[in-house]
Amino acid sequence: MTIRDPILHPIPILSLRPTQMTVGMREVKEKRRRWRQHKSKTKQAELLGRHMIPVVHGPDGHHYVVDHHHLARALHDEGVENVLVTIIADLTMVDRDSFWLVLDSRRWVYPYDAKGVRHHYKDIPKSVADLKDDPFRSLAGELRRAGGFAKDTTPFSEFLWADFFRRRLSRKSVAGDFEKAVEKALGLARGSEAVYLPGWCGPVSD
Repeated sequence: MTIRDPILHPIPILSLRPTQMTVGMREVKEKRRRWRQHKSKTKQAELLGRHMIPVVHGPDGHHYVVDHHHLARALHDEGVENVLVTIIADLTMVDRDSFWLVLDSRRWVYPYDAKGVRHHYKDIPKSVADLKDDPFRSLAGELRRAGGFAKDTTPFSEFLWADFFRRRLSRKSVAGDFEKAVEKALGLARGSEAVYLPGWCGPVSD
């Protein structure tokens, strides 16, 4: 992956195009809370400068987000209008029909909904404001922070964990008692059934 120079002029958040269909809204809310802790405009500007959004420049001139969807959604919900971006690939020369296939081949797109069902690329939201909530993605994110699995460079690794839990826990149980769901997920994450997942930490010794 070739990282290009960041675009130092602001890009409207609502002009960014997602490459996934969902986010974990609990994680979005946590990022919003952290943003509000930086009350001064100077500190907020410094934070934006340290967390530029990685994008692919597409054939239609749009910037396609390939990471930090949660941050982009959180900033939008907090009323931030513009962000800085880093272009990791220029695909403006690719024809539109091939563009999404190229993204998919590089694992820069994840067209799965909140039930883990794959959709056509055209169903991916056109704005970060339209990303839907996947509580299992929130569960996976919280579990990683709790040490249930290690941070990994595998693209969309948290979504792979989310799908693992989706097949073993009910959505109702996750929504009804999130803390208890995290405890159950921790046990599942340390089991041998999860050995194939990125960042697996192995079983806990008794």
